[in-house]
Amino acid sequence: MSRIITYAQALNEALAYCMEQDDSVFVMGEDVGRYGGIFQVTAGLQDRFGVDRVMDTPISEAAFVGGAVGAAMTGMRPVVEIMFIDFITVAMDMVVNQMAKMHFMFGGRAKVPMVIRVNIGAGRGTAAQHSQSFHAIFQHIPGIKIAMPATPHDAKGMLIEAIQDDNPVLFVEHKKMYIDKGEVPEEAYTVPLGKAKVVRPGKDITVVATLNMVAKALTVAEELAAQGVDMEVIDLRSLCPLDREAVLTSVRKTGTLITADEGCHTGNMGAELAALVAEQALDSLQAPIVRVAGPDTPVAFSPPLEQAFIPSEQDLKDAVARVLEYL
Repeated sequence: MSRIITYAQALNEALAYCMEQDDSVFVMGEDVGRYGGIFQVTAGLQDRFGVDRVMDTPISEAAFVGGAVGAAMTGMRPVVEIMFIDFITVAMDMVVNQMAKMHFMFGGRAKVPMVIRVNIGAGRGTAAQHSQSFHAIFQHIPGIKIAMPATPHDAKGMLIEAIQDDNPVLFVEHKKMYIDKGEVPEEAYTVPLGKAKVVRPGKDITVVATLNMVAKALTVAEELAAQGVDMEVIDLRSLCPLDREAVLTSVRKTGTLITADEGCHTGNMGAELAALVAEQALDSLQAPIVRVAGPDTPVAFSPPLEQAFIPSEQDLKDAVARVLEYL
């Protein structure tokens, strides 16, 4: 049976379920225990499962991510919370050179079944070192799965799937979405990694979006429908594995592609999708590929400048208008 809960509550339910089912699952990170996490995703878990399974760590990402890699290789299933994705840079050696490569370097005999939860995004006035969206960097690192659920329903199902996966998963959330509400079943379920979802079918324009840009794209699609423009919206859901076929199928139908992601313009996930379409569906394109993304600048603390940084619904409308000039 479904009920309406928040994105944060959906993640909390996923963690609690996995910890109940498997004693090897444990949570670690800064302030995840007594405080319940900076966004309350781990609220109540330490009281329920104890300090040995919900561990507050020192402010030392390299140390506790490295500890999680070792724990995963020896039979545990750690779920690590990095307070903001910005701070994963402190642990990049552990993520890129250890977590992502151990399975390969040991000839498949070693597994690293761990999840690193991070959040991205601007809009909370937390300035340049707490507002970045550089998740696309990790698409370039073989050996890491990257999940990006855009709804409370998918947040619960994809986190359960990620924790049960025998591979390392970077689980990307958006800090502005934790209070978003949606229908979520009470029972446990999984949502596969690497499978995009067509959240609004259409025949004229393809928009492939991630996280909070999905909701913005749906709003724009409804507005444009009144003007006779039928926009197909795809929630990518995972950067790796990448559901290439879902993107190509839509582009071959509409002859267009707009990508929408909050990461900075240069090298963001839209660049990979543009290359994919250029390589495999160029003859289907009827208009240039357009990327809606953040500008190539740090996020300002100033509220007006911060709002100017965040890709908006108007940016999406402008992208559609540019595409329509060719149709």
